[in-house]
Amino acid sequence: MIRKRNLTLAKQLWRFTGLVAIILTWIVIVASVYQNPWFNVFKHALSDLGAPKANLPWIYNIGLVIVGSIICIYSLYLAYIAINKLYVFSFALMFIAGIFLALIGLFPSSTKPHGFVSLWFFVQIWLSLVSTAISMIKDRKIIYSLIMWIIVVIGPLGAILIKWPSVAILEIYGVILIDIYVAILTINF
Repeated sequence: MIRKRNLTLAKQLWRFTGLVAIILTWIVIVASVYQNPWFNVFKHALSDLGAPKANLPWIYNIGLVIVGSIICIYSLYLAYIAINKLYVFSFALMFIAGIFLALIGLFPSSTKPHGFVSLWFFVQIWLSLVSTAISMIKDRKIIYSLIMWIIVVIGPLGAILIKWPSVAILEIYGVILIDIYVAILTINF
């Protein structure tokens, strides 16, 4: 009995790792900005907080590695609980996105691979969103699927069509959309 209760508790804690990733992301960003008074959200990219010129760049870089790892753990929970193979595929894409987020921390803005791993984090999470939106239609979760389809469309269109004052603001826009995605997943799974 105790063993089963502990397993249930562990599964419930596992379920909320996505929300932990959301909260930790914002803590990392705010802590990094606080340590770098020169940083201007309207002029810089968030990755500048992890560049060698930043004060305590390890806060940002290690923070991204930790958040990326938590996303991988969360995606394993989602795949474990998934009711069909399309969901599993969606969450495998999320796992890969978590790896790319961790790679952003390992390859800060001063390194050659940084641009690629940053772009591919957002591409992978977008592909995961598309696949999850399709899965939710098949699962008859129409309202949640509709919200995801809106994110699927406004994410890239907003990134392309809006004249963003800085890369940081664009990145924050993307993070907020990802936060909505994770919140929907946590509600549904």
